[in-house]
Amino acid sequence: MTNIFQGKSFLKEIDFTKEELLYLIDFSAHLKKLKQQNIPHNYLAGKNIALLFEKTSTRTRAAFTTAALDLGAHPEYLGKNDIQLGKKESVEDTAKILGSMFDGIEYRGFSQEIVETLATHSGVPVWNGLTDQWHPTQMLADFLTIKEHFGKLEGLTLAYVGDGRNNVANSLLITSAILGVNISIVTPKELYPERELLTMAKKYADAAKSKILITEDIDQGVEQADIIYTDVWVSMGEEAAYKERIDLLLPYQVNSALMAKTHKETTIFLHCLPAFHDLETQVAEEIKATYGLTEMEVTDEVFRSPNALQFQQAENRMHTIKAVMAAALGNLFIPHP
Repeated sequence: MTNIFQGKSFLKEIDFTKEELLYLIDFSAHLKKLKQQNIPHNYLAGKNIALLFEKTSTRTRAAFTTAALDLGAHPEYLGKNDIQLGKKESVEDTAKILGSMFDGIEYRGFSQEIVETLATHSGVPVWNGLTDQWHPTQMLADFLTIKEHFGKLEGLTLAYVGDGRNNVANSLLITSAILGVNISIVTPKELYPERELLTMAKKYADAAKSKILITEDIDQGVEQADIIYTDVWVSMGEEAAYKERIDLLLPYQVNSALMAKTHKETTIFLHCLPAFHDLETQVAEEIKATYGLTEMEVTDEVFRSPNALQFQQAENRMHTIKAVMAAALGNLFIPHP
């Protein structure tokens, strides 16, 4: 019995080949059908999963918890006040201890170095729930959603509009290039992706015959896009940058005028959430009081439109995370993709 994913960590998108990523996406769709049909799939019965959260998240915590429970595993949440990563105990020592007690570890926090160190020293699979550089489990949910809607991935065009240097932009750039999806990063020049990342993306795009466009020109960047994707303008831990980001990114707000620039009525909207599209949150009220804005990266009209699939996308976090954990820890036969 073979399983090429057995024992492997998922720390960034380049950890897997195009064929392996596509397998995980299709496996996720299979597990989603099993759940919808109430068919048990407790592939990880008796397993224990540590969920390390230095950054809070509704979707990531809920997705890993429900995915583990559906698979028959026991998830244990450890928040920033429960763990001593790099404070009273080194990351290496923490990794060794948790690896002796748990069968797998999820980490969501700031540092990519921490998740890499956990994987090096724990002896068990480690999954990146988000770092400042990468968001790999989000990518599987994104591209599962796209494939569910369009029935394919290759040849589609995705335009990411917003902060071109954050973790979601990084991951979309690389994952699109790997999977053969044309990708446009539409952002001010001050927020262009790092050159090293672009070089990496171009190598993958050449192999998959996909196209990459980095531009500050909104009309050029979104024309003929099948998917418009945006994210918050200020990531967790960067709150001091609100004024600067608003000044740079307000022209890049995803609104009905921007959506019309795709020249396609079939273009879908995606957002990894949370989104500042109305005034129903405390933070949104504070933004309005300080900057006079009632909407930020996306307008409420677009967010609530029939082509907005962000809640399907959010649900798919659970199914794709389930696939990653089952593939790494389950006693499954998975032939080489």
